Amino acid sequence: MLNTDLHTHTIFSDGKDSPEEMARAAFALGMKRLGFSDHSFMPHDQTWCMKAEDAEAYKHRIADLKKQYAGRMEILCGIEQDLTSGPVPEGYDYAIGSVHHVFRGERWMSVDHSPEDFQSGTAALFAGDYYALAEAYYEAVARVIEVTGADIIGHFDLVSKFNEGNRFFDESHPRYVAAWQKAADALLKTGKPFEINMGAIARGYRTTPYPSASILAYLKERGATFILSSDAHQKENLCYQFGRWANYLEK
Repeated sequence: MLNTDLHTHTIFSDGKDSPEEMARAAFALGMKRLGFSDHSFMPHDQTWCMKAEDAEAYKHRIADLKKQYAGRMEILCGIEQDLTSGPVPEGYDYAIGSVHHVFRGERWMSVDHSPEDFQSGTAALFAGDYYALAEAYYEAVARVIEVTGADIIGHFDLVSKFNEGNRFFDESHPRYVAAWQKAADALLKTGKPFEINMGAIARGYRTTPYPSASILAYLKERGATFILSSDAHQKENLCYQFGRWANYLEK
């Protein structure tokens, strides 16, 4: 668990480093398995996802790395498949199913771009009702495996990225709890593992991973399985704080 990282991003989407640079850093860390999972193409927001025409080049670059590190470190070619991207295409070793946006009719907002966008988007689409936003988000999350066919459930409570200290809404509010519990129950039936995702810690937005402690406890009590993920967008964050949070998960 501590030497495997399956949620990483490169310059093919919104990462800072090339696949080759990420692989060199992973090998230097003594990792045994590195999975690439750049963002799938999303027609409604193309600012940070992989370009449709780059998918084959992405696969070829990673195939070359598989050969280069054969017998020394396992390389996997994955994809972070957004709900809005539909089913996972052929040619990937695995997929992480994720939700990054919510929709109101033909309007949409990102839930993880910035605190300012989060606030203005909620005001524009949900009249400032953060619980209505959360309900829409978790309704989408509940369907992510059904729609994409992904193998891993990505950052389950991404909607709380900017909510450290209940900045925007109370995470113990009955509407919020009911929304995530309904989604969790739906996803538990799939048997797919949930990420313990460190991405927001590395970026300075949270001090704890996704999912939150209360959600994690709920999932553990119901037999969920988990994987540790860095959600690294640069080589320095590979396996970020895995040792610390592996111990937390065991406790």
